[in-house]
Amino acid sequence: MRKYYYDLHIHSCLSPCGDRDMTVNNIAGMGKLAGLQIMALTDHNSVKNLPSFFAACENYGITALGGMELTTAEDIHMVCLFDSLENAMLFGDEVEKRKIIFMNKPEIFGEQLILDKDDNVIGNEENLLINATTLSLQEGYDLCKKFSGVAYPAHIDRDSNGIIAVLGDFPESPEFSCVEFYNLEKREEYEQRFPAIKNKVVIQSSDAHYLDKIPDAKNYFEFEEGLSFEQIRKKVIEFLKD
Repeated sequence: MRKYYYDLHIHSCLSPCGDRDMTVNNIAGMGKLAGLQIMALTDHNSVKNLPSFFAACENYGITALGGMELTTAEDIHMVCLFDSLENAMLFGDEVEKRKIIFMNKPEIFGEQLILDKDDNVIGNEENLLINATTLSLQEGYDLCKKFSGVAYPAHIDRDSNGIIAVLGDFPESPEFSCVEFYNLEKREEYEQRFPAIKNKVVIQSSDAHYLDKIPDAKNYFEFEEGLSFEQIRKKVIEFLKD
C-alpha cells in the first residue's frame, strides 16, 4: 500500500472567481510541487476545461479527476466527481440544459476562460457560471449518480453556499456517503451538532482559486502500488461512495 496525496476541489480560470493564473498547466505544476498525486478540477457549473486539465496532469504524472462544483437550486455548492473524463463531460452536457442564463459581466465577476492543453485561450464562456442552476439538491445528486459519479456537499463548515448554512441542518436526504470540510478542526464540533454527519467519509480539500492556495500535500488515500491513472480514478470514486 502507498499514500496518494489529493486535492479534490480546485478551480481554474474558467470559474469567474478563479485567478487568471489558474491555467491547467499552472495548476498541475503547482500540484506537483506540492507533492500531490491526485487532483480534481471542479469549476463552477462547467466542465469545459477538463480535457485540457487531464492532458496537463498526465504530463506531470498526476491522476486527474473530472468534476464540477454544482450550484443547486437551493444555492448549495455540491462537488460532483467522476471515474472518467467521458462521464464528467456527459454530466456537464446535462447541467448545461439546467442553467439559468445570465450574461457574465467580466468587469464585475471576472473572465471565464476556456483553455487548450498548452494554456492557450480558445474561448470565453459568455454566461455567468456562479449562479444557481434549476437542479435541486436531490436532482443534482441523482444526475451525478446516473453517470457513475459521486456527489457530496462542499465545505459544509463554511457560511458561503454551505449546506448547513443554507438549510440550517444536515438533511437525511440525499443519502450522501461523503462530506467535505474546509477546516478539519471543526469536524468534532459539527459531528456533535449534526449527528447525520457521523459515519460518513470525511475529506478536506482546498477550494483553491489562486495558485498559492493549493497547499502542500497533507490529505491522502491509501491504495495499492503501481496503479494506472484509470485505476486510481475508480478507486477514489469507490472510496468516496463507501
